[in-house]
Amino acid sequence: MNTSRIISAAAFVAALAVGWHGESAGAEQSRQTTPVPILMYHVIADPPAGAPYPQLYVSESEFAGQMRWLGHHGYHAVTQRAVWDYWHRGRPLPARPIVISFDDGYREVADSALPIMQSHGWPGVLNLTVKNLRVSGGLSQWRVRKLIDADWELASHTQTHPDLPSLSGAALTAEVAGSRKILRSRFGVPVDFFCYPAGRYDARVIDAVRRAGYLGATTTVEGLARPNEAYELERIRVSRGQGAQGLAQALARARS
Repeated sequence: MNTSRIISAAAFVAALAVGWHGESAGAEQSRQTTPVPILMYHVIADPPAGAPYPQLYVSESEFAGQMRWLGHHGYHAVTQRAVWDYWHRGRPLPARPIVISFDDGYREVADSALPIMQSHGWPGVLNLTVKNLRVSGGLSQWRVRKLIDADWELASHTQTHPDLPSLSGAALTAEVAGSRKILRSRFGVPVDFFCYPAGRYDARVIDAVRRAGYLGATTTVEGLARPNEAYELERIRVSRGQGAQGLAQALARARS
């Protein structure tokens, strides 16, 4: 870990100790630079027999327990745009902000995760792959609108979930800029953030994301999201069987 990241982690711990709403010059600085954790979920359900990636499934009861743990420890879920405004415009955030994101767009995000999040009064972030609007087990348009009506944030996860670094210029543009255009047109909401499929990206992909007008992009790199890495925002993967204690340990590792 480099020195700048050690300093950022120390600033995060200090901010938690003194609160996020101080009026001093030091507090103003922390509102602009403090890193924020972004959790990464996929399917909120038990894996079916023979599921190729069972670790991507977190049961509804396990997810509910993790959300209870976060609430009991003072966390408050916010959107990525709220974090961006905090970093770049100095707008306040609640104590212990955390982003809870869901990749791909599975039906259970609306059917299982949404009610649990609503019980806490929290929004989530849906990183939606456009093709999942029309596949079995994916989110239908009315389910996506249900999430949006609950103040969730919609982000793009491409049109077809390809390996972005391997694409030609035109195909890359279609997946990055084209997916944003489709989602904004179909749902009538801002789509300010992007999520790299399988965490695969390079300098050319980052440039395509920036040119498409996104404010930032999330990766699968483990760690806290920081304002100086807008197009390489780190996240904390949540896998099956971690439970609340495993989530607590993952958050502690990210801060160290």
